[in-house]
Amino acid sequence: SKHMATIVTDQKLPFSLEELRYEGYREEVQDFYQKYEMRSFAHKSGKKLRKVEAVSCQVVQKIDTELLQGRTSFFLDVDNESLWLKQCFGMAIGNEEKMEYIAMEDLLRDEAALAYLKGPLPKCTYDCKQAYHMFARYGIAIEQLSFDYHIAAFLLDGTLIDYERFANHYGIRKALNMEEIYGKEGKPKLADESLRVEYVSQQLAGMIPLYEDLVRQLKETNMWKLFEEVEMPLVKVLYEMERNGVATDLQVLSEIEARTAKKIEEISASIYACVGHEFNLNSPKQLAIVLFDELGLKASKKRSTAIDVLEKLTHAHPVVPLLMEHRKYQKLYSTYAVALAKHVQADGKIHTIFHQTLTQTGRLSSSDPNLQNISVRDEESREVRKAFVASEGCVLLAADYSQIELRILALISGDETMKNAFLNGEDIHAVTASQVFGVPLAEVTPLQRSRAKAVNFGIVYGISAFSLAQDIGVWPGEAKAYIDAYLEKYHGVREYMERVIAEAKERGYVETLYGRRRPMPELKSPNRNTRAFGERVARNMPIQGTAADIIKLAMVNVDRALREEGLSARLILQVHDELIAECPEEEAERVKELLEREMESAARLSIPLTAEAHSARSWAEAH
Repeated sequence: SKHMATIVTDQKLPFSLEELRYEGYREEVQDFYQKYEMRSFAHKSGKKLRKVEAVSCQVVQKIDTELLQGRTSFFLDVDNESLWLKQCFGMAIGNEEKMEYIAMEDLLRDEAALAYLKGPLPKCTYDCKQAYHMFARYGIAIEQLSFDYHIAAFLLDGTLIDYERFANHYGIRKALNMEEIYGKEGKPKLADESLRVEYVSQQLAGMIPLYEDLVRQLKETNMWKLFEEVEMPLVKVLYEMERNGVATDLQVLSEIEARTAKKIEEISASIYACVGHEFNLNSPKQLAIVLFDELGLKASKKRSTAIDVLEKLTHAHPVVPLLMEHRKYQKLYSTYAVALAKHVQADGKIHTIFHQTLTQTGRLSSSDPNLQNISVRDEESREVRKAFVASEGCVLLAADYSQIELRILALISGDETMKNAFLNGEDIHAVTASQVFGVPLAEVTPLQRSRAKAVNFGIVYGISAFSLAQDIGVWPGEAKAYIDAYLEKYHGVREYMERVIAEAKERGYVETLYGRRRPMPELKSPNRNTRAFGERVARNMPIQGTAADIIKLAMVNVDRALREEGLSARLILQVHDELIAECPEEEAERVKELLEREMESAARLSIPLTAEAHSARSWAEAH
């Protein structure tokens, strides 16, 4: 044992230590990572660093007016706090020939620069939405932010979801660690200005040469129109939505918290009585011991107690449904009732942050807090929406699309039965039930319609027979029969599913009707499960992505129409296929008509889109 544990120090090696000096990743390593789809390693290694010409960045008190004559790029000198706490110390601004850094206090005194920022000349930066927020704090309404490096890069490569990955991918040298400059853990450290200037100027110098290349690639991949007409106009709409925020009733959240805490206590007592003793319900390890050792339930190799495992054990023991109910109320308590209250700011509103560069389908996501995951599936979760209310003297209008993804499926697949159902204004779920169960449309039962609805939406998301069986409470064999019958009756849908996978394998990507692309390396994976996942994505992404593109267009058009018609109403939330606006009570009817009109006309398709809006004092009531 001693011999095996003793490090050999006298081995003769065929190389010297100097030869082992690290000088960055070689190109062959990156090629290897790309070939074998080692994405996380590829991001960490980055591309071979480009030789960025040393650009002299002079600190100035007034920006050279020559820099303000045409399109320029800038990079903000901000700390690493969350958006609402960030400080802006200044910015580096420049083009291919010259770069300057100006501190914020000097910028505010530079009349020519302020006129330029508020003027019509095009400006480029990384994260335009952040720039809108930063400048607004100083009373600067910056205009013509026409090019966002991050959004452009993300459209071309959906893995570039943050600045670190963006910088690594394009080989932008990081002069210093951000924490060396600005500190961490919410404690900004105002380091020497020269350090910040060095960092910010290095980032800008690395970004500027990317402009022409990114524009060229967007045009070559037919995504320039998507970038220019959808994503870039949406940036300012999202900024306004974040700034507006949504009024939140803390009393409602407090009542939900108290009610939910009591319910958790009652369920916990029932669980303890069921198993014969108390234990930590929030400890997966202790729960696994109770379920698999004491109660003898069948365990997976990893002895997981995740919700999907519990769902499979629902009928195995009376305690399992109780545990699932406990999880539901625990989430309601911690994720919503308690957590949302912490995000209410001094103005009595929650100001969530919307993200355009996170999902490869193009769907928006939100954080701090996430308002996209407030479920409407059960009564308890719907209660949370009662906390989101209109400001004094105003009402909320909630408008959502009717079955937009199924309409897009009918359009893309060309299935005549499905198309005719929408064109004739029929109930698509009842039509599907009639087709699948072989009964006249007038004789479809509520249960048959409910199961057909699950099949309709399940098909869109590439659901398996096993998952469908769990959703509708039947055996997997019966669920498979439903799916088979569906595909037999809807020939166009079946042919679309086969066609889109074949095209994805051939081209290496799928795309939406608006050209948004999603690479499909999963289809070439040697792993069967990975390939199966890729096939589900290939079927779903063109549908869900097209729906996401359409609602983004609707948001841009709604915002424009509200301003053109001189209305005070403003969009405040977007959740999947739903838009929520706030307006004075006297504008409610006009805004309702405007929302429905602009949402339905956002895309001119052969199958009409339908939207319906309702007004109320709270989000929950506006349905």
